Amino acid sequence: MPESIHFLSIILSGAILTIELTLLGNIFAAAIAFTVGFARLSRALWLRVPALLFTEFFLGTSMYVQLFWAYLVLPLTGFSLSPFQAAVLVLGLNSGAYASEIVRGAVLALPREQIEACVALNLGRWQRLRHVLLPQALLLMIPPFSNSAVELLKSTSIVSLISLSEMAFRAQTVRTQTGDTAIPYLTILVIYFALAMVISTLMSLLEQRLSPSTDSAQYQNGRGVHRHSGPPPR
Repeated sequence: MPESIHFLSIILSGAILTIELTLLGNIFAAAIAFTVGFARLSRALWLRVPALLFTEFFLGTSMYVQLFWAYLVLPLTGFSLSPFQAAVLVLGLNSGAYASEIVRGAVLALPREQIEACVALNLGRWQRLRHVLLPQALLLMIPPFSNSAVELLKSTSIVSLISLSEMAFRAQTVRTQTGDTAIPYLTILVIYFALAMVISTLMSLLEQRLSPSTDSAQYQNGRGVHRHSGPPPR
């Protein structure tokens, strides 16, 4: 029993690193997603073209190769990164490139009438985005952002290639030391699932918080019906 607890602690210490990579990678990915996504929507060619090239590069190349480039090739150009920094960089850039398409698609999915109404109210581009378009687009972004965050969580297992002892690497270590395959891999399977459920739950709570209150809408609608339900004024 003590030996089992010891090996479980080994896997849990790797789970802490997995959580750190997931958290920092998703924060970095969100910053990249909004920056690149809005650049893709810009009228300025000098913003739109580099953003397009960035997205296509990370969508069209392997994360496996990107990770080795960040860790092994960048130092040759004078930018030396630790394994952890390289992992966060690649996870964030790769996930951010995918998420930038979510940002761009959500804004483009808004009804054209919204933009026309902003123009009619003489709102500038920043005012339109901040006060009208972005609050609505965020509700469209949250479900796919949740999927993207979970995908980044699952992608953390690749960082063992550059000597980071995350959860999957620790499970392999336990399997090598004990000869037991089922228990360590069942353990990390459960932990991955639990972490994915936490991410999905938090994103669902965020979506509910940003959504207009159904009860409030029904209350306002009820007042409107009641107000006009009587005979017309004389």
